[in-house]
Formats: sequence, C-alpha cells, structure tokens
Amino acid sequence: MNGNIASVGGNVISAGISGNCFSRAMKATADQSLHFFVGLAFLFGLWWLAIYVVTLDPSMSRFVDFAPLSALQALPDLWEDNTIPHALETTGGRLGAGMFLAIVIGVPIGILMGRIRWFQQLTNVPFQFLRMISPLSWEPIAVVVFSGWDEAIVFLIAVAAVWPIAFATASGLAKVDPAWFKVARNLGAKPWQMVTQIIMPAITFDILTGIRLALGVAWIVVIPAEFLGVTSGFGFAIQDARESLEYASLMGLVLVIGVVGFVLDSICVMLIKRFSWHRG
Repeated sequence: MNGNIASVGGNVISAGISGNCFSRAMKATADQSLHFFVGLAFLFGLWWLAIYVVTLDPSMSRFVDFAPLSALQALPDLWEDNTIPHALETTGGRLGAGMFLAIVIGVPIGILMGRIRWFQQLTNVPFQFLRMISPLSWEPIAVVVFSGWDEAIVFLIAVAAVWPIAFATASGLAKVDPAWFKVARNLGAKPWQMVTQIIMPAITFDILTGIRLALGVAWIVVIPAEFLGVTSGFGFAIQDARESLEYASLMGLVLVIGVVGFVLDSICVMLIKRFSWHRG
C-alpha cells in the first residue's frame, strides 16, 4: 500500500489513503474549475468575435453595445437602480409559485401513473397530448381565466413544469422492485406508509431529475411570459431596455438571466448527486 505509515503506541496508522483521496479530490476540483473557465472564456470569445465581425460594417455600428464588455459595464448600474434585485424578487417569486404547483400536482400524478396500470393506460395519450402543447400557447386563455397577470404567469409556469415531473416520477416508480410492496403489505403497511417509507425514498432521485428538467423549461417560459402585461421581472426589464434602445443594459440582463439559470440548475445537480444511489 502506498502512503506513509506511522506507529503510535503499538497501533499502526495509515495516512496514505486519506492523503490520496484528498489529492484526487483537489485534482478533480482543479479540472472542473479549468474546464469551467476555459468554456466560459470560449463562449465570451465567440460573443466578442461575432459583434466585432458585425460591426466591421459601418452601417451596423449600433451593435457595438451588444458586446460583452458593454454588457458587463452595464451590470453595476442595473444593480444600483434596483433593476436586477427587483427582477430577481418578482421573477423568482413567480417561478417558485409555479414550480410549487407543478411539484404538488406532478408528483401525485406520477405516482398514480407508476402504480396503477389502468390509470396509466387511460391517461397516457391525453397527458402526452397536453405535454406537447407549447406552454406559451395557453397565454391568451390564461389571461381571460385569471384576474391578474401574475396568476396567469404562474399558471403558465406550472403547465410547463408539471409534465417533466410527472413522467420522471412515473418512470422512477416503474423501476422499483414490486417485491418491496409485497413485503410491505405482508408486514401490514398502510397506504400512506407505502408512500412515505417505500415510494418517496425510492424515487427521490427521479423526482429531483424531473424537477431539474422542469426548472429549465419553466425558466425559459417565465421570461417571454413577462414581456406583456406586467411591469416587473426580467422579461419586462428586457422589453423596457429594448424600447429605450439601451442595448448594453439589455445584454447585461441576458447575462444575469443566464447566470441565475445556471445557478438554479447547479443546485438541482447537487441535490441529485446527494440523493443518487450511485455514489462516485
């Protein structure tokens, strides 16, 4: 075995294993950081190059404000005038409410689809049909049905996010060994005990995977949903910057949207790894 070995009071202590694990962890972290920053630099390089090529034509010089440096320079002003904090609060609130509804509705539907065969057969076609309808196409109907735009946007987010959660939950439950349920029934488990002690622990990983997919879809939906009818949020801020011809601010907001979406996705990945049965 490689590593240093020390003897203390007749006991042998190996320091090599923990040292090697620490070294591997540090190397993995360094590799991930390197890939992150190289990929980010490549993206910004492509962005800068595209704007540079476009603005070589004097008639396209107005696009210089779309460059990365202009967008970064606009961020402090967007923060100081409360545009970004207010957008984070309002858009985040709508996203959270919509995701909450999607989870509360999607998980039970997924459990029913995974456990009750006749329910799955009866609902598969209608659910697949509804899943393929663009969430934004419900916007005119939502505006008529709901009294306010906030409620309509939350509805659109929920409609977009419920299906990935429901189908991921059903898929996870389908992989659970049926013998677990037979043993639980033989031991006198009640239905609610089946859900809390067997189903939920077994499919937490799949539910979180579905939530990650749903969150990506919801984040894409909420921005264009805020283009009309509301006076707050990232969608409204982008629309306002475009109408004011503040293109640097517009691109700065786009950057923030990307960062927030990346952070949300990273949190989901961390939770998925935490509840994964396959430890690396």
